[in-house]
Amino acid sequence: MPRLLSEDELLLTYRQTIQPLYRFVSRRVGGDAALAEDLVQETWMRALDTWPARGVPDDPLAWLVRVARNVLVSHFRRSAPMLVAPATLDLEAAGSPAGAPDAAAVVGWGLAQVSRRHADLLEAFYFDGKSTSEIARERSLSERAVEGRLHRARAVLKKKLIRVLKPSAPQERAARGETEHARSTRTS
Repeated sequence: MPRLLSEDELLLTYRQTIQPLYRFVSRRVGGDAALAEDLVQETWMRALDTWPARGVPDDPLAWLVRVARNVLVSHFRRSAPMLVAPATLDLEAAGSPAGAPDAAAVVGWGLAQVSRRHADLLEAFYFDGKSTSEIARERSLSERAVEGRLHRARAVLKKKLIRVLKPSAPQERAARGETEHARSTRTS
């Protein structure tokens, strides 16, 4: 029998989950408040549609986070990211590679294009700020195994992101067929 909530219990559940859910989504959209609010609202609308028929899950926040992750993936699969400079997406640096909304949109789009196992690992490391040792403990793996999986996941993500990275100035000139010599003779 599904566990149903009274209006007061529903409000309490909302109050207890809204901030952690918003933080989860906001980190993944680079702090874009309007987008984060829209996606959190969509997540909660799904809960309000689902919970009356199926009941409230034992851990509502975990359910909401899982649904929010699916909402994020759907959002990024529907959207075409803007081009960003490669320097703004240093996937090898510690911390989130997507602090700015534009970079977050590109990384979010890329994560929606890779397998779930790669995306989950990259999200845990970059967006949730977990260390390789924390990830290893959670997944019953060695740190070395996590490092290897992170390396492979980054490589897969980079291949997806190449399509949306702006070429650097030398790459643009090369694409137009300009050489350093041609530029220097033109300016003389």
